[in-house]
Amino acid sequence: MACKSRRRSCSPLMTAFFLAICAQVALASSPLVDFDLMGKVGLAGAFAGLDLVTNSSSVTFDPSTASLLARSSEDGSLSKVASTNAGGSILAGCALGDVFYFAGSFSSVGSTSASNVASYSASSGSLSALGSNGPNGIVHALYCDASRKQIWAGGQFSSPGASVAVWDTSSASWSAAPFGGLTGAAAEVLSITTNSSQSSLFFSGSFITSFGNGSVPLNDTNNPNVPFSSGATPFSSSLVPVPLNASDVSAAPSSTDGQFSNVQNILCPAGADGAGNTWFAADGNKAVITVRTFTFLTARGLRLGNTFLSGRGTTAFSVATIPDNAVQQLQYFDPTTNQNKTCTDSCPLLTDPTVPYQDFLFNSDLDITGFQLTLSEWEGAGPGLHLLQLLSSGAFASAINSQNGQSCFAPQASSTQRTGNWQEKDADTSIPGTTQAVLVSTVDVGTSAAAGPSFTWMPYVSASGQYDVNLLVPGCTNFQDCPLRTSVKVVVFPGGGQQPWVTTVSQQNTEDKSTLIYRGPIVPTSPAFQTTIALTLADAPEGTGQNGKYELVADRVQFVLTSANLTSSANSTSTTNSTAVAESGFGFLEWPLGASSTSSASTVLPTSAVTSLDNIGFDLLTALGGATSVTSSSSLPAISAVAHHSSGAVFLGGQFTLSSGSASGASNIVVFKNGALSTLPNNGLNGPVTSLVVSGDNIYVGGSFSDTAQSSNGALKSIAAYSVSGNSWSALEGGVDGAVSSLDTSDNQVLVAGNFTTLLSSAGSTEGQNADGFAVWDIASSSWVNSGGFLIGSMTFVGNGTSTTQQFVGGNVAASLRFGASGFVMVQNGDNGEPQVTPLGVQFDAPTTTSAATTTAKTRRSHHRRAGAGWIPSINVLSIFKRQTSAASNLAPLPSAAPAPAPAVLAGAFWTNSSSGDQVVVIGGNFSYSASGVQAQNVAIYDDKTKTVTPLKGNQPNGTVRSLLVKGDSLFIGGEFTVAGIEGSGFAIYDLATQAWDSAGLQPLSATSGSVTVRSITASPASDDVVIVAGSFDQAGSSPCRAICSFETTNKQWSALGNGIKGDVSTVVYAGSNALIAAGSIMLADSTPANVASYAFSNTTWSAVGSGSDLPGPVTAAEVNAGNMNSIFAAGRTTDGTSPFLFFWNGQSWSSVGGTLQGTTDVAQLTIVPLQNTHDGNSIIESDRVLMVSGTLTDSSFGNASAALFDGSTFTPFVVSTTESGTPGALAGLFRSIQTINFNRRHFLATGVVILISIAIAAGIVFLLALIEILWTLFARRDDKVNNFDAGDIDADDDSTHRPSSLLEHINAATRSTILGSSPFGPNTEKEAGYAAMGGAAAAGAAVHDDPFSGPDASNYLRAETPSDALGGGMGPEEQSRPAYARYSFHGDGEGELPVKAGQELEILDDRDDAWWYARDARTGQEGVVPASYVY
Repeated sequence: MACKSRRRSCSPLMTAFFLAICAQVALASSPLVDFDLMGKVGLAGAFAGLDLVTNSSSVTFDPSTASLLARSSEDGSLSKVASTNAGGSILAGCALGDVFYFAGSFSSVGSTSASNVASYSASSGSLSALGSNGPNGIVHALYCDASRKQIWAGGQFSSPGASVAVWDTSSASWSAAPFGGLTGAAAEVLSITTNSSQSSLFFSGSFITSFGNGSVPLNDTNNPNVPFSSGATPFSSSLVPVPLNASDVSAAPSSTDGQFSNVQNILCPAGADGAGNTWFAADGNKAVITVRTFTFLTARGLRLGNTFLSGRGTTAFSVATIPDNAVQQLQYFDPTTNQNKTCTDSCPLLTDPTVPYQDFLFNSDLDITGFQLTLSEWEGAGPGLHLLQLLSSGAFASAINSQNGQSCFAPQASSTQRTGNWQEKDADTSIPGTTQAVLVSTVDVGTSAAAGPSFTWMPYVSASGQYDVNLLVPGCTNFQDCPLRTSVKVVVFPGGGQQPWVTTVSQQNTEDKSTLIYRGPIVPTSPAFQTTIALTLADAPEGTGQNGKYELVADRVQFVLTSANLTSSANSTSTTNSTAVAESGFGFLEWPLGASSTSSASTVLPTSAVTSLDNIGFDLLTALGGATSVTSSSSLPAISAVAHHSSGAVFLGGQFTLSSGSASGASNIVVFKNGALSTLPNNGLNGPVTSLVVSGDNIYVGGSFSDTAQSSNGALKSIAAYSVSGNSWSALEGGVDGAVSSLDTSDNQVLVAGNFTTLLSSAGSTEGQNADGFAVWDIASSSWVNSGGFLIGSMTFVGNGTSTTQQFVGGNVAASLRFGASGFVMVQNGDNGEPQVTPLGVQFDAPTTTSAATTTAKTRRSHHRRAGAGWIPSINVLSIFKRQTSAASNLAPLPSAAPAPAPAVLAGAFWTNSSSGDQVVVIGGNFSYSASGVQAQNVAIYDDKTKTVTPLKGNQPNGTVRSLLVKGDSLFIGGEFTVAGIEGSGFAIYDLATQAWDSAGLQPLSATSGSVTVRSITASPASDDVVIVAGSFDQAGSSPCRAICSFETTNKQWSALGNGIKGDVSTVVYAGSNALIAAGSIMLADSTPANVASYAFSNTTWSAVGSGSDLPGPVTAAEVNAGNMNSIFAAGRTTDGTSPFLFFWNGQSWSSVGGTLQGTTDVAQLTIVPLQNTHDGNSIIESDRVLMVSGTLTDSSFGNASAALFDGSTFTPFVVSTTESGTPGALAGLFRSIQTINFNRRHFLATGVVILISIAIAAGIVFLLALIEILWTLFARRDDKVNNFDAGDIDADDDSTHRPSSLLEHINAATRSTILGSSPFGPNTEKEAGYAAMGGAAAAGAAVHDDPFSGPDASNYLRAETPSDALGGGMGPEEQSRPAYARYSFHGDGEGELPVKAGQELEILDDRDDAWWYARDARTGQEGVVPASYVY
């Protein structure tokens, strides 16, 4: 595996090969092959990459450069954009509108000078540099900000900013980032990504951030401590929910399903939307949920999470507060429009599963005791909810511990501490029907604050922000303790290094009151952070007390969030409460896209620029051991990739090991959630991580690792998937055999770029599918799929592109072709008649080495690039033509083709599933694959609609399949193989309907020497129940039958064709329905040399086509031009094997027509294909067709190709292909669903043009008829008599009773159909009415007149188009055709007639004539007229 061990050692050879292919391959214009006229068409062979030759300039690759490839959004095909200077690299890219920006390390791209960053316009195909003062060093990351039309670049450079620069597309200029840049450590930015709401940028790499100057960090993103939802805002997500578990909660009417009837389950669901975590209302009913707390609380709004189960969910609701029963106006953010909205009576609730909940806020804080939620509209069976929460004004804590329930998403509840003696006291509140419990403590008058009791609240605060903190003091009137009241000292410790705030509060208020005790920032530093609020007796207490006692009252503290998004200094308003925050972080910075600070991150950022997620950098620096550990070690740690999951968790990958903190022991990947770093299972991965992408619940990880840090899964080789909800690792089969550099997602697929060659099949395996540098993982099927294009290289970047080009791939490319496929593509007419190629949607491997006993015991074989050993993984594409010993000693052996590596597809056939009506492809060859957990090989049923394969059930063919034929539901398989349980080799039958081998009564083929090889299986045109089997064998069952046999399908009996022949047959074709042409290395029974021989079905005799000496050697391929016995092509190699040949038989003699083919040419197939355009006709090939020559071709006029088109005088290269190792591939041939091509089909003007012309002609005719009628009337009046119409006056030869016999009449008929809505040849309503008024004879005349087929012999029949394309229909308003059968045989010798046999299946395309019907042979596709009476 020389190339595989290190790709670059092979690059010069591969580059030279591609130069040879491409140097001359585009010199000629390819004729437009009409693939649609052949039905469905497949190209099969031994190749991994394929392209069709066009007039574009030659495409070459130099692996010392970096190339940018565009990947099609439709089929994944690859096309070259440009290459950098030698030694350049492409590492990053992003799209803005129609322009793709890419970056790395280069000085030029194509012919454009560009320093490290350039742009590509997909619409114009042009490359451009981005100014002249761009980054002066390597660029690792790009981010395109569409809203601001800016490009952010990150890397290792000093200008125009330190490691970060911004290109403004409007001003076409570079500038430093608003924060100046990033320095420290390695001073390198490795990735720039966005948070999940695309409001902030995440910078990661190896750098140090510092924050200070007395400002405070404030939250600027959605609260990371709650699950993320785009239906929430940074403000609403920071509000701590009020625990409702102890409240009185009722819902009516509820579902009768016990799993969904408990409304308590949605207050803080324990799991995902589902049974036990979701509440359903009764089907078809509005529902009301009532929540009563019976205590005083302050609320800011509701959080509602919809259910998405069983297609049901709430779509509208309203909220009324208790006790005032007022329906509240709500404010909310609509993520579908990105707008803030309000609602009252019918508030919308989204049914989008990607929006797990929405926050609805009151216009202000409300004092309530409960609320009533009415679910008024729904979808599906009825309304329901998964989440219901009451949002506080910010945060809270009660002196009564029983009221401090743990809020949903909070790591712990608010708590209290106290000293001294405190007792509970209850009193009525200002809200009717409610009571309020407080704690009170009495103290002797004169007691100092230090000696007296104390009370401390420690409320849970979820997110950073600007808060007002209030102390709630109940009025003394309700508690009847006014004389005891005094004043207290309250000290607030906001945290984050800020100084405490001291306030003296009087408690002598008679009514309830709220006193501000702090205004300023609250900065949680961990999930368990608690601001501390301490209450003690004031230093100078108010009042005289009662009976020598003071009473201290502890009720509640309330946090009112006033801002979650401040970016300016937010210092406390107290002059005694200054702040002094100073933090440093490593490898991570969040920068809000709307921020405008011009401070420099290369020195100290203002702490007002800090967001809650910047704690990631702070924690990383601490966990890595401080600044020294990230600046002095020989191998500096780095954060290479960041991904923000919708749950709010931030994943960070790179090269590091954390030695302390909450994620101590984490290696190379870590997650930040709930405000702290956490390890992933088994402490992460054992090697560097380079790329992260998010897809739903999974994080896909790429890099250079082989397992988790604590070994647990050996299949995690360089790529892995992590389930966020499941907290578990999973493998992508066995991973890849090299480093992964870049990942991206598109259309539910993961795109993988890197320096690898094989997609490993399982853990510990070194074998698997070949993939050089680029691969695609399909998430839905959990399998590797065809990437679309063919590529050999070491790729460094993959990313989504513009609207016209879905992705771009960059890296060092040694070879690339537009389409990648394991030996098979399908082709049809595309835009402007150009061929449209659809590659095989699955990946094949080389076949297994074991005998096929079952379909479940196989292991895939690696695509090693070395000479075959053991059972050859390389096969001869033509056929293994050489036998062990020839049938006649003086016959030259069939030539062997140059080896081509497996996997290879060598044969194909189309089958229409009789139960479903779907047409699928059956392909055979030398390959293996896995489908639905079953390992299969050599035959596959491929559905080109779903891009899936289905294996044959039972034992698999062990060997090589070379020929396939489908008749009905029977699949005939030929080649050199065995099937366990079936006697003999080389030939088998499989029932596609019952999905089982049909071996009962089948007599095997045998050979006196060597092995049986079946190269051709065809349907006999002489009998529907006979197939012709040909190849290398001597006997069929007990019947002597050399090289070619007739097989009766009904009774499975073999018989020889006439006297038989000797030798080996490579190809069987037909000249009409009466003659078979066999080619190979052949002698007739009388030992007459005849490498091309014909067999007449009518008299069962063989004869040589020409003289045996006319052809210079054995024939490997032959073709008859449209069944014409006087137009035959034969290709092969000379007897000594030194030269190829292509000869033409004109009915009299053979002549060479392939003189330009060179010595390395091997022809596998010849086939006549129709054209959409024409060439200059000649005596060899008509102008509307060409001969397609397939195999491995070398021609002096164009170089190398896998297929060429021959027009009778010149070859035009048509297909080029390559193997997995970069050597030339081979095309085994073309196969199609319509076997007999109708070359007589005329090409007409476009329908619209015909209609316009017809309207003009019809208008002229109408005018002429009107003029004639006027003149006729004038003459009639002059003669004073009126002539009555007499049907008897119509002459028998009157043309008016004949069917239309000219194109003009057909155009007029079609026009009448289009304009009047009638059949082109059907009755004319207006004329019928006129005839009916004249009487029966006239009406009868009218019937004759309107019959388009009324000619006595139908000789004047001519259709404007084929019936399938006709403008008007004759079968019925909806019917295009109908099935029928021939009652009698009909020779059909006349022009336009269709020969049929009794019992033959037909499709009736036009039955409007009583005598002649237009029909199609369902078997061959041939069309023509047949007598109506012969069909039933």
